[in-house]
Amino acid sequence: MHVYYVYILTNKNHTVLYIGRTKQLKVRLIQHKNNSIKTFTGRYNVYKLVYFETTKYINNAIKRERQLKKWNREWKINLINGLNPDWKDLSEYI
Repeated sequence: MHVYYVYILTNKNHTVLYIGRTKQLKVRLIQHKNNSIKTFTGRYNVYKLVYFETTKYINNAIKRERQLKKWNREWKINLINGLNPDWKDLSEYI
């Protein structure tokens, strides 16, 4: 059985939020951390995992990613604060 992840990354100042989805979160986080400056996450040093959720089905992950991307910033911040109020880097738990 596969597990799909929808995740939110931020930079050290929490000024930029990036939402993505993947089947291999650990691998994807390494890719983000090693990104070149030409990419969005590389340009803004967005590599701190502050939120993630899982689903069994890719269609659900795609739907949720699109939903979160449409949310305003305040809703995204409230979502993160609900599970990770200190905005700790959750990548160490993956």
